[in-house]
Amino acid sequence: MISVDNVSVLHGGTALFSNVSFAINENDKIALMGKNGAGKSTLLKIISGQTKPSSGAVSAPKDSVIAYLPQHLLTSDDCTVMEETSKAFASYLDMKVEIERINEELTVRTDYESEEYYKLIEQVSELSEKFYAIEEVNYEAEVEKVLLGLGFERGDFQRSTSEFSGGWRMRIELAKILLQKPDLILLDEPTNHLDIESIQWLEDFLMQKAKAVVVISHDRAFVDNITTRTIEVTMGRIYDYKAKYSHYLELRRERREQQQKQYEEQQRTIADIQQFIDRFKGTYSKTLQVQSRVKMLEKIELIEVDEVDTSALKLRFPPSPRSGKYPVIVEELSKSYGDHVVFKNASMTIERGQKISFVGKNGEGKSTMIKAIMSEIEFEGKCELGHNSMIGYFAQNQASLLDENLTIFETIDHIAVGEVRTKVKDILGAFMFKGDEINKKVKVLSGGEKTRLAMIKLLLEPVNLLILDEPTNHLDMKTKDIIKDALREFDGTLIIVSHDRDFLDGLVTKVFEFGNKRVREHFEDINGFLRNKKIENLKEVER
Repeated sequence: MISVDNVSVLHGGTALFSNVSFAINENDKIALMGKNGAGKSTLLKIISGQTKPSSGAVSAPKDSVIAYLPQHLLTSDDCTVMEETSKAFASYLDMKVEIERINEELTVRTDYESEEYYKLIEQVSELSEKFYAIEEVNYEAEVEKVLLGLGFERGDFQRSTSEFSGGWRMRIELAKILLQKPDLILLDEPTNHLDIESIQWLEDFLMQKAKAVVVISHDRAFVDNITTRTIEVTMGRIYDYKAKYSHYLELRRERREQQQKQYEEQQRTIADIQQFIDRFKGTYSKTLQVQSRVKMLEKIELIEVDEVDTSALKLRFPPSPRSGKYPVIVEELSKSYGDHVVFKNASMTIERGQKISFVGKNGEGKSTMIKAIMSEIEFEGKCELGHNSMIGYFAQNQASLLDENLTIFETIDHIAVGEVRTKVKDILGAFMFKGDEINKKVKVLSGGEKTRLAMIKLLLEPVNLLILDEPTNHLDMKTKDIIKDALREFDGTLIIVSHDRDFLDGLVTKVFEFGNKRVREHFEDINGFLRNKKIENLKEVER
């Protein structure tokens, strides 16, 4: 059992959280929830030992192994994917090499009676006892199994890690963590860089093979599938629910309703006492009663109502200009980079008003197809935009394209037109840019804040063909819900690349699957697609 005892963290004199205590038991699967800035990532770093709290402590059994995957991380660039991942077994392999070295030394030495010789025998006996107590590991097979599960291909194993993007390096680091079989795995946004199939594989691994897990994630379906306990960080304290995320939401709503009721009752009591004091202050016959009530007021511990989403703002896209009946027509489209074929003879016809999603493993051509639709690359075959198609495009790197010298308010004010101009502050508030924050320069914002700002820009531009490439990375659940509701009511055509099943659920009605150099059309929503994929996979296994 790992114990967090009275942990407090102060930032610039302000408490991020105070006297937080809870225990992590063997096989606990915990979701750590709370709004951006509540201190979730800080708490993970403290549990992992990367950061020290201002006060309090974390205690763990002597030999327990705690593994931590942060949001942002780079592996070294001096080895192959296989070599880097195999470092998970470094201590096991080092022990093996040391045993072989000592045994070699014992065979060449002849000072059998010396103290040094006896010391070597003791040393090798102790190491061997430890080594053979560990279940024999075919570590190469284990590494292969985990890398394939996380979306790598066999051809990637001998490639240098320097050839891979940050997202793929994150997968290597995740593979190393899973292979160590730690007592506690701490994961901060692990699904941001995983495709749907890899997320499903990770879910299965964490549920079947992992011991204790604490995860921060904005992927609601992922959190619901793997966790059975939810710890909420809010207003400097925590609430511990023995419930999965969807049940926790109901319990939290009930708790806040109860708090609100108690708060209102207390406010009425305070008002009554204050009214008595104000009325009889200076009245000689009531002096003792007035003093008694003043003391009563001083002793009252004020009830606080936890943070609630007070934003009732409903975001809407501006009405989209009418496009032709078929905004996108693709026929026999093929794309290769040198000898590498991305896809061959792909065809798709997208009708006006349809909401569709591109899914498939990373590297199978989803973003390539978008670039073809946007006329950003050359290709073989036909790809045409319909009459009056006006594209709004959110790229994965959209946040980095913002003007860093503008303030948050100026960024939105420059593109807002008509009635929306009077609501810029409300819109920014709904995306958690409040008060003086709207005067911050874009250059000082975090990656997540820039993503939110880029998304607001897109919401305000009049378009009829919206193309979103991984729009929900780094967004918290509240912001995702606001965007999803706006997209549901968008009257234009939507193409979305996303690994976030919960975000796609109830939003898209058709799926194009990219894989094995093909693009397949599925006339169903994301849940139907996933159900059928499971059946297909079973048939393949049976064959």
